[in-house]
Amino acid sequence: MSTSAIIIIVLAALLVVWAGYWTMQKARGKAQSSCCGTPEMVTAKKVDDTDASHYPYEYKLSIDGMMCSNCARTVENSLNEMDGVWARVNLGKKEADVLTKTPHAQEDFAQSLRKTSYHLTACSTIQG
Repeated sequence: MSTSAIIIIVLAALLVVWAGYWTMQKARGKAQSSCCGTPEMVTAKKVDDTDASHYPYEYKLSIDGMMCSNCARTVENSLNEMDGVWARVNLGKKEADVLTKTPHAQEDFAQSLRKTSYHLTACSTIQG
């Protein structure tokens, strides 16, 4: 048997072993991953003040790069870490509806997203 045939057989065997392992992990509920490489579900961080009347400013942000619910939660969490901000992300539209207690510039939101792998592509003021 030639060397190349042996290499192919070894690679095929490794692929079968890996597929079997992954299948077992999936069956046991241990194989959780997302498109963004996050090994587990990102937990949404709660906003303390959820009374919309306390937020006189409203913005619509277009965000590039979100593909799954973990991506959306990561963006939402990043924006909600800003003081006086309450953000809700719509993954289907690739947008975030953001309520704020004080006025913000587009750069404020872009700065918040810089620590993630997502990019603010547009920001429009809805009211305020």
